[in-house]
Amino acid sequence: MRLSRCPTLRPDLGGRTRYTGQVGRKSGTALVAEAARVLAAAGVASPRVDAELLAAHVLGVSRAQLVLMPDWDDAAKRRYRQLVAARAQRVPLQHLTGTAGFGHLELAVGPGVFVPRPETELLADWASRLVATLPGDPVVVDLASGSGALALEIAHRCPAARVVAVERSEAALVWLRRNAAARAAAGDRPVTVVAADATDPAALGDLVGQVAVVVCNPPYVPEGTPVPPEVADHDPPEAVFAGPDGLAVIRPVVACAATLLRPGGWFGMEHDDTHGEVVPALLRGRFTEVTDHPDLAGRPRYVTGRRVDTA
Repeated sequence: MRLSRCPTLRPDLGGRTRYTGQVGRKSGTALVAEAARVLAAAGVASPRVDAELLAAHVLGVSRAQLVLMPDWDDAAKRRYRQLVAARAQRVPLQHLTGTAGFGHLELAVGPGVFVPRPETELLADWASRLVATLPGDPVVVDLASGSGALALEIAHRCPAARVVAVERSEAALVWLRRNAAARAAAGDRPVTVVAADATDPAALGDLVGQVAVVVCNPPYVPEGTPVPPEVADHDPPEAVFAGPDGLAVIRPVVACAATLLRPGGWFGMEHDDTHGEVVPALLRGRFTEVTDHPDLAGRPRYVTGRRVDTA
């Protein structure tokens, strides 16, 4: 019986880890365990989870179904080896599978668009619960929509709402329009996509003073902040960094949201975990009931406020 060669890790010219092993005749369980070791050595934060998700992707099954470990043919083994090698190079998992789970949805993502993060689901849940209590067909605007995660999750959970997604990046708009079309085809109320700057309320002139809820997950990381390779090399920098203090986009977005909202309308925005005091302070004056909310790790994560009633 021919023995499989053990996997090896070699540094590439950039100092990163490269997977050069062979999968040989190993069982599916052994392949995934081996891949998890490779990804751990490469510094991937969740090596076992990523190894299993890549396996599920290759085999066309859910992660839960991996316990059955269907047979792997040679083509599947080769494809798995390629994906593990790419993940060890810190290509984002979502770029390799082509999708990112967000709330109740699976969104298409890839180069040119920010990959939605689980912590943003907290803002989506806050907004969806709020919108569901509003009468009629309330207007919801998602500024700097990216892949459409917030807009599409709210539209999915609140079918009475009229949701507008605003995005200026041509690359991100490709993914946003693709996801919006897919959700409409699945039966959700279509989301209106507007190609515009999230800081320019004139782009939504007919909605000024008419919007019930504005949400935003803007770029907010201070320039120079160390970030993982998945972010540094693959997320669009303009969707991540926002000036020396991380507030270069947040400041005008607060003003834009205040202009769009009707009196008593609500605003929710994600921010950096260092912004737990400064961002709520930016809302006060234009907004009342300003509250900052933690993420699941207890870090400051998003702020909400209600437009001051000027009547």
